[in-house]
Amino acid sequence: MTISAVDATQELAVFLRTRRERLDPGALGLPARRQTRRTPGLRREEVAELAGVSVDYVVRLEQARGLRPSADVLEALARALRLAPVERAYLFDLAQQRPRTADEPATTAAPPLAQLVADLSPLPAMLLNHRYDILAWNREMAALFLDFGALPPARRNAMRLCLAHPDIRERYVDREQVVREGIAHLRAAWAAHPQDRELTGLITELRTMDGEFARLWAERDITAGGRGHKVMRHPEAGPLALRGEVLAPLHDPDQRLLLFRAADEESREALARLCGE
Repeated sequence: MTISAVDATQELAVFLRTRRERLDPGALGLPARRQTRRTPGLRREEVAELAGVSVDYVVRLEQARGLRPSADVLEALARALRLAPVERAYLFDLAQQRPRTADEPATTAAPPLAQLVADLSPLPAMLLNHRYDILAWNREMAALFLDFGALPPARRNAMRLCLAHPDIRERYVDREQVVREGIAHLRAAWAAHPQDRELTGLITELRTMDGEFARLWAERDITAGGRGHKVMRHPEAGPLALRGEVLAPLHDPDQRLLLFRAADEESREALARLCGE
C-alpha cells in the first residue's frame, strides 16, 4: 500500500465530495425535495447555489478536471461546506493558495528551543517537527514515555512509536482518539508540504503496517489537536490524568512544543514521584 506525493487535484476532489456528503440539508435550512436523495448530504446543485458558483464548476472540481480555484472561490466553498478553520486551511493548501513554508523541516532542535524544553521542567515537554519527529525532550517526558535517546534518530517519531512500540501502544487509555488526532495532523502536514518525500514515505509505511492507521487515514479528518485531556496507564506511576498543550513557535511555525500538566492532585503526586521530585 503506497501513498504517493500529494496529487492535489485528486485530493481536492475527494475532500470536497466527502465534505458535501456529510452535511445535513435540513440543518442548513434547505427546502425538502420530493425526489429521494440517492446520496447522503448536499447535492452538487445545492453546494453551487450556496457558494455562488455554477453547478458545472462544482462537478469539474469533484471530478478532478484540473481546475485551480481562486482564493475567493475557495472561501465561498469553505462557507458553503461549513468547514472548520483547520479544514479550510487544508482546502487552501490543496489548491496552493496559501503561502508555503519551507519544505525542508528541521531535523534537530534550534538551541533556544532545546533550552526551552529543558527549562519547562518539571512539566513533561518535547519538541516535534511537522512529521512528528521528536527533536528535543526533557527528563520528565522521557520518564513519562521512554528514553528517546536510546533510540536511533530515524526511529524517534511520535506517531510511529504510538503505533508500533510495545510499551507506548498500551500507554494511552483512549488510544484510538490519540491516533486519530495524530493522523489529522499528518494529513494537514501532507497537504502543506507536498514535496516532503520523507513525510510521504512515513505515511506509506504507517498505512502499510497498521490497519487502524489505514482506516482512520481514509476518513480524511482534519481537526486541531492543540489542547486535550489524556489518561495514561503508566507501569510505575499508575493511572495519570493529564492535560496536554501544543504550542507553535512563531519563528518555527512547522514545529510543535508539546507539554503535559497533571489534571488532578493524584496525578500531580504520581507524576512527581515518577520524575523524582
